[in-house]
Amino acid sequence: MSVELIIFDLDGTLVDSCLDITVALNYCLEKKGISGFSPEEIKKMVGEGVNRLIEKALQAKKVSFPVNEMIECFINYYRQHIADHSKLYPWVEKTLQELKDFKKVIISNKPTDLTIKTAESFGLLKYFDFIAGSDFFPERKPSPLPIVETIKKFNTTSEKTLIIGDSEIDIEVAKAAGVKSVAVSYGYRPLELLKNADFIIDKLIDLINIVREKLK
Repeated sequence: MSVELIIFDLDGTLVDSCLDITVALNYCLEKKGISGFSPEEIKKMVGEGVNRLIEKALQAKKVSFPVNEMIECFINYYRQHIADHSKLYPWVEKTLQELKDFKKVIISNKPTDLTIKTAESFGLLKYFDFIAGSDFFPERKPSPLPIVETIKKFNTTSEKTLIIGDSEIDIEVAKAAGVKSVAVSYGYRPLELLKNADFIIDKLIDLINIVREKLK
C-alpha cells in the first residue's frame, strides 16, 4: 500500500489548544456563576465538537442552562482568543514539510471557520489541500462520512489513505472508513484508549517512517 492522502485531526494532534478552550469555556461558565474546569479535565471532554463539550460541561456541573446560549458565548469568546495560549506540538512543521509530496487534509470536529482560523494562526494553511470542520459535512466524526467523502474528493481509495489523530474517535472513524490509523501518544487521551490504532507514535516526525517505509 502506498499512501496518497493523509488526513489529520487538529486539536491534540497538530495544535495543543486545550488551554484556550478551557479559558473560553470557563469564561462562559463563570458568567453564569459556575466554577470552571482545569485543562486536564477539559482534555477528557474535547473531541466530539463544541456542542458535546458544552453538554458534557453542564452535565458535569449538574446545571441546566440553554445549551445554544452557552455555545454562542463559547464560540464568540474563543474566536477572539483562539491562539492566546495554544501552540504547535514539536515537529509539526518539519513533518508537514517532509510530507510535501502527499495530499494532506485536516478534518476536525471544531467548526470549519475556527479550524481554518486555528491553522492560519500557526501558518499551517500552506501545507494543506483541504480543511473541513464539524459543519462542513452532514455528519461529523466518528461517522465515517467526512472521511469517505474526502477520499472521493481526492480520487483515491481507503487503502491509500491514512488518518492521524490523538483519540479513540480518530481510531473509530478510521476503522469505519476502512483506513489505517496512526495515534499520537502526546495528545489529549491516555495511551490505553489508543491501543486499537494500527500505529502509535510518540512524536509526529515518526510519521515519516510509517508513510515511507512501513506503508510504501
